[in-house]
Amino acid sequence: MAEIKAPMAGTILEILVAVGDDAAEGDELLILESMKMEIPVEAPSGGKIASIAVAEGDPVQEDDLLLTLE
Repeated sequence: MAEIKAPMAGTILEILVAVGDDAAEGDELLILESMKMEIPVEAPSGGKIASIAVAEGDPVQEDDLLLTLE
């Protein structure tokens, strides 16, 4: 299992995947808004989305768990 964590503090703008989806390395998983910038969060490796720990509109801090890949 790979844990994907927030690279910086911000707000979850859009979740682009669902539990059970397959993701390839480099695929955009969600969009984080921080300081009026949109930051895409990409898959560090391929895998299946096992869980999503956030919802659109949620505030997150740096290193908060966003989702897990199996």
